Amino acid sequence: MTSTGTAIVRIATSMAEIDAAQWDACANPDPARFNPFVTHAFLNALEQAGTVNRRTGWLPQHLVLEGPDGKIAGAMPCYLKGHSRGEYVFDWAWADAYERAGGTYYPKLLCAVPFTPVPGPRLLVRPGPEQHNVERTLAAAAITLAKKLGVSSLHINFLTEGEWQRLPELGFLQRTDQQFHWHNQGYSSFDDFLASLASRKRKAVRRERAQALAPGITIEHVTGADIREEHWDAFFDFYMDTGSRKWGRPYLNRRFFSLLGEVMADRCLLVMAKRQGRYIAGALNLIGGDCLYGRYWGAIEHHPCLHFEVCYYQAIEYAIANKLPRVEAGAQGEHKLARGYMPVPTYSLHWIADPNFRRAVARYLEEERREVAEHRDILATYGPYRKVAPEAEEAC
Repeated sequence: MTSTGTAIVRIATSMAEIDAAQWDACANPDPARFNPFVTHAFLNALEQAGTVNRRTGWLPQHLVLEGPDGKIAGAMPCYLKGHSRGEYVFDWAWADAYERAGGTYYPKLLCAVPFTPVPGPRLLVRPGPEQHNVERTLAAAAITLAKKLGVSSLHINFLTEGEWQRLPELGFLQRTDQQFHWHNQGYSSFDDFLASLASRKRKAVRRERAQALAPGITIEHVTGADIREEHWDAFFDFYMDTGSRKWGRPYLNRRFFSLLGEVMADRCLLVMAKRQGRYIAGALNLIGGDCLYGRYWGAIEHHPCLHFEVCYYQAIEYAIANKLPRVEAGAQGEHKLARGYMPVPTYSLHWIADPNFRRAVARYLEEERREVAEHRDILATYGPYRKVAPEAEEAC
């Protein structure tokens, strides 16, 4: 426990120790920008399911800043990590280099949402005139905790651009990467969106959608009270298929999805593909205040273009119908570009204890940021959107 003036920063070793309403008042003060991944319910479900604990290498060390009245003014979801799996901001090379030089990289301290490369606030602060001071106090407390634990480093992953810009003065190094997001330009329908694409890209999307559903596949959207355990059973089979192929060992277990359905069903959207009376593929999305977040996908039958339909095109249709400004479809994936998802920057901050190692990482990050920005600019030129008026395009 650390005292900062009249405020106290304490460490909670589980979300169950923290009042849910007070946490959420810091995490999502604006319903219009609601982010489901930083809610108490989501983070607690990960812990209650047993996917986040000492055994899995994610030991909760959540920071909670309390005022003299006992009210939570700010919080950070933090974990003591014994590895770098499930983070999506890759520091494997850093760990290897530091240990080759005789250092010990693990454990490290991480502020993030486990297994979730979704940008959003990481220093959760109630709005008000002292908001940035509270944010700074939390970040300084996280550095203090890292020093007390004797870890090599502290990392804050997928934070907002504002947080990323404000906190380097405390000693954090800045890192960037990119994802592909779809932005709703006020489209009234999917056809309206298609009309914004270049002719060749528009035809390709139509062809992919037709091909995906050609084997007699139908699509269902299931959300809220309509989600039943049999839906989660089917989806978990899909998730395990993808996870086993991509990661070797999937991060989440079956219990997590049931818990998610219990506490956040109205924020869950399952896009399920059915053929000959049984579900064969599906994608889980979480519904935010201004975004549809695509999370997991899988299939037990493999059909051409079905992945594009279930994950990308159905998400776009849902966002248009529900007037959501954007769709975030997860980490990496330049193949998303042709489907209307454009490159956007993502941000992380890194505090390194060893001054020599810090200087080496700082030099690396300076060059990496430049290369990431150049690559993003190049990719943007290959976007599928029309660069000329429709009449001129037709004349070409």
